[in-house]
Amino acid sequence: MRLEKCWFCSSTVYPGHGIQFVRNDAKVFRFCRSKCHKNFKMKRNPRKVKWTKAYRRLNGKDMTQDSTFEFERKRNRPERYDRNLAENTLKAIKKIDKIRVAREERHHSQRMSGKRSKEMKEAAVELEQGIHMVKAPSVLAEDQSLTLPKIQVRVSQPQTEKNQPMEE
Repeated sequence: MRLEKCWFCSSTVYPGHGIQFVRNDAKVFRFCRSKCHKNFKMKRNPRKVKWTKAYRRLNGKDMTQDSTFEFERKRNRPERYDRNLAENTLKAIKKIDKIRVAREERHHSQRMSGKRSKEMKEAAVELEQGIHMVKAPSVLAEDQSLTLPKIQVRVSQPQTEKNQPMEE
């Protein structure tokens, strides 16, 4: 069973799924769903479409350089079957998967480290601006500390000559 990668979004295309497009120069493009195929036909760049793997890697959302990605590469060289090698490979796959998950979690926590304080600041500003929605107007009238200070602004208007008849 061969699992292919979608040309547009880099997700896995399972056998019997997706669309295959062959260009005149015999280049094969595989797509996981019609969404990817339509975006390809509209000549959209996967690096500029926010939901693709290419965009996420380019903008630091996903891990790009990790030694565990070397094991995922496709190899076209046939190997002679060796029972010990197969057993060791299966053990190694489990270990590599654990390492990759740990590194992804670490990467995610580093990305989200400043988000909590930023959300708290934004919430405080929003609460300050919309306090009238949270508190009843009668409570705000009684306790002036809950309201923002009123600022008076003078607006200067040019003086016009008064009561001048309009010319016809």
